[in-house]
Amino acid sequence: MAGTTDKLDPNQPLSAADIDHWHAETDVLVIGYGGAGACAALQAHASGAAVTLLELASGSGGTTALAGGQIYLGGGTPIQQACGFEDSVEAMEAYVRTAAGHHTDDSRVQAYCRDSLEHYDWLVSQGVVFNPQFYGGKHTNTPEYQSLAYSGNEKGHAEQQLSQPAPRAHKPKAHWEEGGATLMATLTAAIAATDIDVHFDTRALTLICEGDTVVGLMVRQDGEQRAWRARQGVVLCCGGFIMNRDMVARYAPRLVDGTPIGSPGDNGSGILMGMGAGAAAINMHEGFVSVIWYPSGEFCKGVFVNEQGNRFINEDCYHSRGAHHCLNQSNRKVYMVVDSDIYTEPPMYSAAQVVEVAETFADLERDAGFAEGSLSATMDTYNRYAEQGQDPLFHKSEEWLRPLNKPPYALLDFSIDSGIYYPSFTFGGLETSIDGEVQTPTGQTIKGLYAAGRTTAGLPRTAEGYASGMSIGDATYFGRRAGRAAAAR
Repeated sequence: MAGTTDKLDPNQPLSAADIDHWHAETDVLVIGYGGAGACAALQAHASGAAVTLLELASGSGGTTALAGGQIYLGGGTPIQQACGFEDSVEAMEAYVRTAAGHHTDDSRVQAYCRDSLEHYDWLVSQGVVFNPQFYGGKHTNTPEYQSLAYSGNEKGHAEQQLSQPAPRAHKPKAHWEEGGATLMATLTAAIAATDIDVHFDTRALTLICEGDTVVGLMVRQDGEQRAWRARQGVVLCCGGFIMNRDMVARYAPRLVDGTPIGSPGDNGSGILMGMGAGAAAINMHEGFVSVIWYPSGEFCKGVFVNEQGNRFINEDCYHSRGAHHCLNQSNRKVYMVVDSDIYTEPPMYSAAQVVEVAETFADLERDAGFAEGSLSATMDTYNRYAEQGQDPLFHKSEEWLRPLNKPPYALLDFSIDSGIYYPSFTFGGLETSIDGEVQTPTGQTIKGLYAAGRTTAGLPRTAEGYASGMSIGDATYFGRRAGRAAAAR
């Protein structure tokens, strides 16, 4: 079959018996050169395997290079210590367990947290530089070269009952959103210093099986189909499926109206290939979704309400938790009430439109079409408690809690159908062991097949608990585990 131009279905693996010519052979074949694939390749190589790395694009990077670059690490890293913060593995594990979501695999959480310090050291050994500076503002990333920040709901009321908060988002030393590109440039240099065989402009088409064992991959390269044989394992690190709008509509319709973020390679190909080989795909309905109302933190002092005029969230929470609850409101209609002390211009990224402006809450309620007494009652209750420094309903931090009593008042539209920015990506994928072994719906291991990163249902499972850095942390750490396991097979 090699050399033909027949269109292949990723859901239908080929039989090795039908391959008349193997283009090349290696020990471990890694598919995808983002954070997961780079780390899988490096760890497999360090474990003594001959490694080939295939990438669809014309260079390395994947979605990792497009991200802000934060990596969720803790337990007392050198950067945490240098910035004056104490942390423990136990505290990190307690927080990550609730942040990952109730769908998560507890053994995955334990391994990730207990190996966090070792993973930090490994990243540094590959050349990653962390800058011992802490950023304490309310932002989606550190705005300059700071490498440490709070990136989730660590200081939330419920979370503080479970775990001592600590900043755990570690961004490689880079300006603002360039952390992901910097991380991938560093990992790319580390791979270039090895004899890992790298091929770009190579599209994975379908897996090749010998009985119940995955033994290779058919690809399209230089205009022809070529069969690559893997003596020990194929590691799928092909990204998620947010760019495959048909898959999103089928599996994660909640994300359909969001703005997809990722690389063009996030087309679900790795997931489909795994499913074709008999793998279970789990958590496919879940994904990250965000709505941006900070920076600056001034808008955390506002009040979110739904179309019934009721408040539904603490406005100082992490932005993906806010979006999760915004999408849970009836007709997905959500608004923010602000006063003249808060409002200057729409928050960065969001461009939320002003619906109405009024001198009283009653006028705002009437002019915006809320039921009589609804919005005004919500704001009266909020202000009464805020004047006492309390928020018994949602426990907003005192840092952002104050009464809204400086008219005029404005109502901003944060509904997803208003055209506001709701970035999204997927959390569903192949089910694997903590060592990346791809599993069937009955829990059996598919021999010779491994996966990591967004091709899998990894560490983060819900937007409600997500913290920035969990995706890259998951991809790099579990990518290493998958590469090591494949090399040892």
